[in-house]
Parts: sequence; C-alpha cells; structure tokens
Amino acid sequence: MTKTHRHVPGVGVLFDPVLTEFVCAHTQSLDYLALIPDRSWVDHGPGSKPRFEELPEVYKILLEVSRSLPIVMHCIGLSICSADVFDEEYLGRLAQWRARYDCLWTSEHLSFSQSGSGHGSNAAMALPVPYDREMLDLLIPRVRTAQERLGCPFLLENNVYYFTFPRQEMTEAEFLNQLSLQTGCHLLLDLHNVYTNSINHGFDARAFLASLDLTRVLEVHIAGGISLMGFHTDSHSGPTLEGVWELLDFVAPRAPSLRGVTFEFHESSWPLLREDGMLTQLDRARSVLAGAHSC
Repeated sequence: MTKTHRHVPGVGVLFDPVLTEFVCAHTQSLDYLALIPDRSWVDHGPGSKPRFEELPEVYKILLEVSRSLPIVMHCIGLSICSADVFDEEYLGRLAQWRARYDCLWTSEHLSFSQSGSGHGSNAAMALPVPYDREMLDLLIPRVRTAQERLGCPFLLENNVYYFTFPRQEMTEAEFLNQLSLQTGCHLLLDLHNVYTNSINHGFDARAFLASLDLTRVLEVHIAGGISLMGFHTDSHSGPTLEGVWELLDFVAPRAPSLRGVTFEFHESSWPLLREDGMLTQLDRARSVLAGAHSC
C-alpha cells in the first residue's frame, strides 16, 4: 500500500520594520510573512474624511516584501467582541488590503479593545471576554460577515488573560469549538498564550489542547515571554520558550489543517536574537513540522 502524506505546513515570522534587511536576505528561510496591516496607515477614526491615511514608507517596504513572499494578515483593530460597535468601515479597509496583497488568510484576536462608537474609548490592548452564550450569539453573525467580506479564510486567535470571569457558561475550549463549528471559521492557536494562561491559572496546557478541536487550527503562533511580579507575561521577548516548543510538538501532528507556524517577537528583542537567533527559531519550527508529517 502506498503511503499518502499531508502537505507539510510552512514557517513564517510576524513582520516588523526591524526585520526588513533580514527578510530581504533570507527569503529562502521563510514560506510566508505575517503582517499587521494597521501599522501601514493612520486611522483617524470613524466618520473622518479620509479615515485612513497611508504611510508611504511602510507601503514601500510592503511592496518589496510582497514580491518575494506570500502575505498573511494579522489584524489588531477590528475589536470583534465589542458589545456596542462592529466597525464595518474598518472591515472594508481590511478587505481592500487583503485584495491588494492577495493575502492567503486573515486573523484577528478573540477580544475587544473599543467601547462605544465615534469617539469611544480604546484600551489599546486585547481585552478578554466571557465564554457564554451571549458572547457567542454576538460573534456568530460578525464572523460570518468578516468571512464574506474578506474572501479568504478568517481566523480568530485565542486570547491571553490575567483574570477570569466568574460563573462562565463554557470553558475556553468549548467556546472556541462552538464558534468554529457554527461559523466555519478557523483558529489561530497562539501557543504562548496557552502556556501563559496555564502558568498563571494553574491548568494543564496539554489537557486544554486535547479538548480543543485541533482540526480547525490553520495557523500557530510561537513566542517567548518573561515572569514579572508573580505573573508570566505575554511579552514576546526573546526566543520561543521550551514549554511552548513542547506544546508545538503536541499540536503539530494533531492539526491536519495547519498551514503555518509564525514566530512572534517584540522589536526590542532584536538585539538579543539577531540574524542567527531568527534562523534558529525558523529552523527549529520547520524541523518540528517535518517530524510531525513524516509518518
């Protein structure tokens, strides 16, 4: 009997301008590039004319990069879980950007940052949400709208949280499973977020992953972090932690839809990583994926 093999997923990095020279010199070490589109414009807010002001120097870099590598979008401004606002104007901007660079897929955070429309408040960070039916009912039509407008796979990323809501109706895994089942959306599984939550809240990260429908995972994030004042923080500092690599070893052979593993790091860590450190992260991720798909 002839063995059949699944397509081996690729490896990428979340782009930052500090990586411009690295990416240009090492395109052969990357299968795709993840970009935050919000960093390529100034958003003057809903109702402004024009609302979005492009940053020419950033677009110049993007044009060069997109000639060499496929692009995926990792967005930070949709605030899809905001109770009182769904920014369809921003979603339209994302759809234009996706078409402009022929992005393979688009991801956002399962969180909210905005409260109120117009001149409402913006927390400037991804805030967690309760895992209950009310939030699920809010999200389902929004996710479907995003899928239709974007015209590509739409992924939601599991959030990091430093507190929990009391008396939640579902576990995080149950909520994610229901959301993907009822909308058909995929998941961006951030393994450092899982690792961080497991340390801070004292649960078994592998047991969490085993309860998650890993067939819905299209992309995985890996990263580093540090402990601060008794908490482990999602700081994206330095190389990927060993505990996160162990979780990738667990997930990779169990996620048949997986298409990419993306290394994230904060630009302040570049002096620590440099070129050799970046290549080490990418090579190790590729080795894990190759091993998971060799059987």
